Amino acid sequence: MILVTGAAGNIGGELVRALAAAGHPVRALTRSAQPDRFPAGVEAAAGDLNDPAGLRPALDGADGVFLLPGYADMPGVLAEARRAGVRRVVQLSGMSAGSGDMSNAITAYMVMSEQAARESGLAWTIVRPAMFMTNAFQWLPQLRAGDVVRAPFGRVRSAVTDPADIAAVAAVALTAQGHASRVYEVSGPQALTPADRVALLGRALGRDLRFEEQTDEEARAEMSATTPAKYVDAFFDFYAGGALDESKVLPTVREIAGRPPRTFAHWAAAHADAFR
Repeated sequence: MILVTGAAGNIGGELVRALAAAGHPVRALTRSAQPDRFPAGVEAAAGDLNDPAGLRPALDGADGVFLLPGYADMPGVLAEARRAGVRRVVQLSGMSAGSGDMSNAITAYMVMSEQAARESGLAWTIVRPAMFMTNAFQWLPQLRAGDVVRAPFGRVRSAVTDPADIAAVAAVALTAQGHASRVYEVSGPQALTPADRVALLGRALGRDLRFEEQTDEEARAEMSATTPAKYVDAFFDFYAGGALDESKVLPTVREIAGRPPRTFAHWAAAHADAFR
């Protein structure tokens, strides 16, 4: 049995579907059990990663766990997993963790999550993806109102990654031998600017979309309306300050999952209905 935390999220949902399709027993963890959301045969469970002791029913009988990062008591969550007899964990992280810069709030919680996995006593694999293709869903309100996308950091190139590819790497690490004590950085096949992604999405939708870059002041004000200041500062450190480079195209998906990573054009075509 494999427990997938964050099973309603972009990566967790893809991982649940991939494992179930391959015939692996899967338990999908969300804050409230949602059995109708998952494929037939997937067991739905409720639990909160902020409450490690409350995870005991969900962990019972699990052999592997896919774990989201950044919760207050990651060592406690992993201690409960070990107590339950879990043998391996795949810890989701981010590329910035490689810098070890604890002054950046996002990097700090990734580093602490990785450290907890390494010290858990379980066989661990860490997966550090580049920016997600699904971040394009943030543009939905603007695209419903018109054909212009205004967004920050217009000069930043990222080898954006399909969550399905991240899930494919995680699935192999959870079900095959030879992946313990490994750190896998995962990227898509092309380093794209926001304008590149907007143009590719426009082609998938049959619309002439246009990108306009927000000023740093506009972006900071908009982000600050919904995001704690320390995380806004972290994003500006990454993308305005240049502390994070996600532009490198990596061979990980092909090497681990046995197929090429999906392009943003493929992702956009597959999810075009969500933008209509």
